[in-house]
Amino acid sequence: MNKSNGRFRAIDCLLILMMILPIAAGIVLKVLTAPQKDGIVIEGAMIYFKIPFPVMPILITETQVNSWLIIISIIGLALYLTHGIRAGVETKRQYLAEWIVESCQNMVGSNMGGYFAGFAPFITAMLGLSAFSSLMSLTGLFPPTSDLNTTAGWALLTFILITYYKMKCGPAVYLKSFADPPALTPLNIISEIATPISMAFRHYGNVLSGSVISVLIAAGLGGLTQKLLGHLPGFFGEFPFLRIGIPAVLSVYFDIFSGLLQAYIFAMLTMLYVAGAFPEEEYKKRHPEKA
Repeated sequence: MNKSNGRFRAIDCLLILMMILPIAAGIVLKVLTAPQKDGIVIEGAMIYFKIPFPVMPILITETQVNSWLIIISIIGLALYLTHGIRAGVETKRQYLAEWIVESCQNMVGSNMGGYFAGFAPFITAMLGLSAFSSLMSLTGLFPPTSDLNTTAGWALLTFILITYYKMKCGPAVYLKSFADPPALTPLNIISEIATPISMAFRHYGNVLSGSVISVLIAAGLGGLTQKLLGHLPGFFGEFPFLRIGIPAVLSVYFDIFSGLLQAYIFAMLTMLYVAGAFPEEEYKKRHPEKA
């Protein structure tokens, strides 16, 4: 093995560790800091510590910590997929990286049009962060999308983009859009405010409800096992046999399918809302040189 191959494989190993170690560190941190609990306990993100602040303390919770762990893992995955890509050399990871890029570019192009082609990296990042955040529940860690603050922040960012593109033709055109038609002005204002709220609660509610249902079903199966098999002697009467396999099958829907579906829906709504907010014809009339 020459030096270049050895260096290439060493960097690959480091990037793989960059993907795995943050999640492993999160699991270790939770094991060391999570308090002992009896029975079914459904609660929000655990607070690690507080930073004093004049108005109110800043809470550092599982949400922030796990979000950063996911970001580091995604960066490691992106670097791994693009490591060693060069013209004339085709590899499986290159095919996968190209497929991800082309799929996201095609999705943005078909839903937003050519004017918004530059949104592809943003939508890709949103998809990846949302999907991996929801999938954190598979590792036993708190999924950041189960915290309303996370989805509300993403929805607020989308709302800022919507407002920005609505005002591309000027504040007057933006304010005039609320009175189209004049009779529906109050409903148009309510609809504008409701957009980020509905996006935030839809994503948060679906992910959180899936986690809650999974916990309740697992606990119920444990109790059912005790009722049906509790009379058996020794180990056989204590082991929760019904909790083997069934929760895993349900997890395929609640944790994997539902999480990925909500990530796709959130990204799709972002594209449709932003693209639909841009008055393209009016913009071309007012700015023919830019159009």
